[in-house]
Amino acid sequence: MATSGYTIKPLDETTWDAFAALVEANGGIFGGCWCMGFHPADDSHSDHPDPNRQRKLDRVRAGTAHAALVFEGAGCVGWVQFGKPDEVPRIKSRREYEKDLRELPDWRIACCYVGKGHRRRGALTAGLTGALDLIASLGGGRVEGYPEPAGAVPAGFLFNGALSTYERAGFTKDRAIGKHRWVVVKQVRARRKGRS
Repeated sequence: MATSGYTIKPLDETTWDAFAALVEANGGIFGGCWCMGFHPADDSHSDHPDPNRQRKLDRVRAGTAHAALVFEGAGCVGWVQFGKPDEVPRIKSRREYEKDLRELPDWRIACCYVGKGHRRRGALTAGLTGALDLIASLGGGRVEGYPEPAGAVPAGFLFNGALSTYERAGFTKDRAIGKHRWVVVKQVRARRKGRS
């Protein structure tokens, strides 16, 4: 799938090397997180020098790690992680989120990242659009995100992306959770097989 000059590919074993190259080029992302922070707690590979890398690879192989990878040419420049609530249960502001919880969504946008030198050029917008397209191909449903307004926190800490990016993608505010964080929602229709 091509979006604004970028190509979107799902995170799987065929795209793992490109994903890993981006993470490694950026110091493991947030101190070696490897985009594991939203997944369930996992103490496997504790004796490995880079345990989160191995944990993420295990999830990719098991099909329990989803992301829309953003490619510019042959290189991965960013991603938007998504998953079912049981795949990515550890959302930010979770205690506040659960106070007014009516029902769990079908899908969550959990984490967004764009590599240095590629920010503010539409990669995150392309990734979010790509994630929604991948969700449509997986059956669609109610999708939640947990963004904050740009400028409310330093850009390096917008793990869930900027509120304005979600609003441009058709998400609507549901409720505030925390000082700046919002629950935003969008209904995504399932895409029939054979259609793109």
